[in-house]
Amino acid sequence: MSRSTFLPFSRPSLGEEEIREVTEVLRSGWITTGPRTAAFEKAFAARLGVPYALGVNSATAGLHLSLVALGVGPGDEVVTTPMTFAATVNAILFTGATPVLADIDPATLNLDPGAAERACTPRTKAIVPVHFAGLPVDLDAFRDLAKRTGAALVEDCAHALGASYKGEPVGQNPAPLGVFSFHPTKNITTGEGGMVVTGDEDLGERVSVLRQHGMSKGAWNRYAEAGTPQYEVIMLGFKDNMLDLQAAIGLHQLDKLDRFQGRREEIAARYDEAFRGQRGILPLGSPSYEHVHGRHLYCPLVDVDALGFDRDTFMARLKERNIGTALHYKAVHLHRYYRERFGWAREDFPQAARVSDRLVSLPLFPDMTDRDVEDVVEAVREVCAAPEAR
Repeated sequence: MSRSTFLPFSRPSLGEEEIREVTEVLRSGWITTGPRTAAFEKAFAARLGVPYALGVNSATAGLHLSLVALGVGPGDEVVTTPMTFAATVNAILFTGATPVLADIDPATLNLDPGAAERACTPRTKAIVPVHFAGLPVDLDAFRDLAKRTGAALVEDCAHALGASYKGEPVGQNPAPLGVFSFHPTKNITTGEGGMVVTGDEDLGERVSVLRQHGMSKGAWNRYAEAGTPQYEVIMLGFKDNMLDLQAAIGLHQLDKLDRFQGRREEIAARYDEAFRGQRGILPLGSPSYEHVHGRHLYCPLVDVDALGFDRDTFMARLKERNIGTALHYKAVHLHRYYRERFGWAREDFPQAARVSDRLVSLPLFPDMTDRDVEDVVEAVREVCAAPEAR
């Protein structure tokens, strides 16, 4: 039996603590970058055990700033994955550099280190692997590749807060930079927002200056009682700073991360159990190296050959049963803009293209009840049992 109300694919888990903090910010008279942003940065850095954490208005901005801070620009190439959101590739394009795609491991959907190596040329200035769905990439392989090629490694950690690689929290040892997202669907949210992390003092300072128009001092250091109004523009920068309104939410979200992660893991485990051996559903693989999955997304493949209908039909039938889904992602090289600009064809990255036709994200967020989870399981089983399913 279908649910009587719609279950969205994701919903942010916000409590009275966040509401009170935002209210206090509004009443304080200071809503832009200021003391709460500084406090959130400090708490985030402490959580990861990383020297520098710099709040920005989105992970997209964070990726862009990271590449600019590294000196990436026209004439350079940056290697990344086709199985990602447009933001990863767009951040490369914003610098004037050329994105170079390499195919994925079809079991994990992460960028294949071997494919990435084959994509590198003397013009490769950076490599941007994405920890897809919260599953860490093989960081040892990518760190070795960066060392051998001389390219900088920028980790797209948008999905990976709470994940770890060989006992090391993702983002703890960025090489040299990592970028997290706080979009409403992510493991914690600030409404919109992101964080750049690094262990390099010079890169941290460059990102800090670049995010505020290239100014030597931000607004809090100029306008607050203890500040001074004089400043210099010392480089061409951007308007990418995080607001105290955002950080106010993030401060309490970060405190709840362990609870959120625990619930995400419970839901994912229930799905794994329910869909083990389920005709029509193909779970993703797990790498052999030690890791903890961030569980940002639960995204199996739809076995369209077994079912006799395509993934979009599968999603539509779940929606008829009031179960929301999402698509993460249509592979970058299949989008019209990139096809026309770079001449990429479907067969250029066959693993990503195949996955792109079959991938579906099922509901996964901390406030889901056990009944919600069972509704998803029952709906998936009903759809897979449709008469035309072979």
